[in-house]
Amino acid sequence: MKILVTGDAGQLGSYLVGELSKGHEVTGLDLRKPEHPAKGVRHVCGDIGDYRLAMDLCRHADAVIHTAAQVSVDRSVSDPVLDARENILGTLNMLEAATKSMVSQFIYISSAATYGNPQKIPLDEGHPREPLSPYGVSKLAGENYAFAFGATYGLKVTAIRPFNIYSVRQDPDSPYSGVISRFVGRAKAAEPLTVHGDGTQTRDFVHAGDVVAMIGLCLGNPKAHGQAFNCGTGKAVSVNQLADMVIKLSGKKIGRENYESRIGDIMHIIPDISKAKKVLGYRPATDLKKGLAEFF
Repeated sequence: MKILVTGDAGQLGSYLVGELSKGHEVTGLDLRKPEHPAKGVRHVCGDIGDYRLAMDLCRHADAVIHTAAQVSVDRSVSDPVLDARENILGTLNMLEAATKSMVSQFIYISSAATYGNPQKIPLDEGHPREPLSPYGVSKLAGENYAFAFGATYGLKVTAIRPFNIYSVRQDPDSPYSGVISRFVGRAKAAEPLTVHGDGTQTRDFVHAGDVVAMIGLCLGNPKAHGQAFNCGTGKAVSVNQLADMVIKLSGKKIGRENYESRIGDIMHIIPDISKAKKVLGYRPATDLKKGLAEFF
């Protein structure tokens, strides 16, 4: 199968092209050159908003996996127009190119941020979606556009909603990196881990490899057409528990420093992954302690 992966220089995209290249002909599209290039993968430097380029690449693709996005909630707040341009218009451009090129499947990587404040825990795919940030709104709009293209033009669409993705390929120096990368960066520097609030907030941390595995289960699978799936482990981990794990793995005598809670921070957000298990046979394989050990 010929597969186009947008955002192949990103954390998830880099793992994805590496895995897919073992059995498929893969092309990656990103604004920047990959830091972790995969053997046998053709990389194209370009913008998902470039219609001619999108058409040229989609003409030669059997499937498109759309991971490219502006992923920072903070940046979406400071520049919502940029966020909408990349996440809504960029996605719309890829959808149109895929439809006109008669691509057989379009897999859209959505986000748990589309849910907003949970009304119940765990959240299943039918949970109301009321995003709290411009980022969550733009990802929800992209997902809605994808399914609208399915209903209107017959494009076979699948949406995957990952929760807190982590891996060693996250940049701990980036202001947009996740709590794991920030904790590990400070632990390696023997600095106290900074916790916002009392640390009882719970999250589901899913390794990038498990997200790649779910994408692989959806690829070419008729059962995935027109469906959305939560992607996580289904296990709640508090920020305090995470901090304790990181400190123990670091082997250093460091503590935690608590700061005020961040505005809009959700206390508990854990997915129900039973649908993915039943329909796809999905089983998360990477235990959090094992995943964290990779950082050290």
